[in-house]
Amino acid sequence: MSAIDPATVPTQLFDWGRITWRVSPDNVPGTGITVGDVVIFPGKGHDHHTHPGSDEVLYVVAGRGEQTVGDGPAFPVAAGDMVHVPRGVLHSTHNTGWSVLHLVAIYNPAGAEQALRDAPGFREIGPGEQATLANA
Repeated sequence: MSAIDPATVPTQLFDWGRITWRVSPDNVPGTGITVGDVVIFPGKGHDHHTHPGSDEVLYVVAGRGEQTVGDGPAFPVAAGDMVHVPRGVLHSTHNTGWSVLHLVAIYNPAGAEQALRDAPGFREIGPGEQATLANA
């Protein structure tokens, strides 16, 4: 096993940001989790949604935002924070800052990432391609 170079896996693009799945069953045979590098653009976010079959853990690497989990009120998140979203619970994440909100997302078990392919505006660029304004 070796380090997973982000240039060796595809990146998913959305109107709100991008995700590079560094660890998934697609590129790490036999893994039971999915780990993604997530960037949410300033002022953007994704709507409430659920992952019926997977728990999600979010780790905030940089930036600040607002998170919802279940019926509770939105709460602020910032670098160093971690959020657990139980499977099947509605949640959303929005960037409230002036710079990107950088997260690491972990699904357990793997598989919830497949639903993103049906999201509005979904696009994917191949391994090694750079996300630019032209393809973002």
